[in-house]
Amino acid sequence: MPATLASIAADLGVSRTTVSNAYNHPDQLSPALRRRILAHAKAKGYAGPNPHARSLRTSRTATIGVVLTEQLSFAFEDRASVDFLAGVAKRSDYSLTLIPTGVSVHDAIVDGYIIYSVPAQAQMLIDAHSRDLPLIICDQPVDVPGVPYVGIDDAAAIAPAAEDLVRAGHTRVGILTKRLFSAPKNGPVTPEELEAADLHVQRARVRGALDVFAAAGIADVPVVARDLNDVDSAADGARELLEAHPDLTAILCTTDSMALGVLEYCRGRRRVPEELSVTGFDGIGVDGLSTVAQPTQRKGETAAMLLRAAMNGRPQRQERIILPTQYLPGRTVREPAR
Repeated sequence: MPATLASIAADLGVSRTTVSNAYNHPDQLSPALRRRILAHAKAKGYAGPNPHARSLRTSRTATIGVVLTEQLSFAFEDRASVDFLAGVAKRSDYSLTLIPTGVSVHDAIVDGYIIYSVPAQAQMLIDAHSRDLPLIICDQPVDVPGVPYVGIDDAAAIAPAAEDLVRAGHTRVGILTKRLFSAPKNGPVTPEELEAADLHVQRARVRGALDVFAAAGIADVPVVARDLNDVDSAADGARELLEAHPDLTAILCTTDSMALGVLEYCRGRRRVPEELSVTGFDGIGVDGLSTVAQPTQRKGETAAMLLRAAMNGRPQRQERIILPTQYLPGRTVREPAR
């Protein structure tokens, strides 16, 4: 007859809870007792409590679902996303299930969700909300009734980068942004399209920069968007922006990855910052880049702490936590060449 948790406990003269703790809560046992239990269980061919049976019994999975608006690879390739997930993991003793775009939220066996930057009308958000599990939103959308929110003030955060370009004397400035729309849209962005953009994080950053430029009397600032937030896509965006507007003396980017693409495109074409000033956003540690540092890992930590409290029975309320940012002047901004 196969060994069971109960038979292992009977063999050793301990409770079933003690055997379970040897696998699930080892800190509650002495090292010697745990080694004794595990050695006996191995000799009997017992692999430990069945997690599926436990989840059926307790209606808990000890797993958090993180809903992404990108492909799964993005979570491991984008430095800001990596930092965010590290923050979630740091403040959580749960497993993480990553749910990328195109994957059914209903199929995820989780105790709660962190929604990481998805459009307000995304089906993934609607499905997660419909499951009546604890839910935290990070970055976007904002102001979902009854759902706590963690993020930054993106429009205010990017303003110091734009102001730095204005102080340096730039009047011919372009903007390169990560995607603004749920549907693919690469290329120039008109003012009308910007107002209709449904990804509000990037929209807020672009609008925040444009407000600073407008206040300084700088009009007709060209905006180019790229769907993918990687160096190759951003380099192509820089090419499009500078070929259409060769007189630009500065490019403000809404992510550091966009800025890296600009720097890559400029190799052998334009000297930075002597011929082109560049700013980024995120603070992912690009050496010398003038950028806005946002607390991406702290976002993840805060979201995880809020969700853990909700999963442990604390009533959810519509908290709105706005974290601070900091502009970090680097070596990629100087006065335009005369």
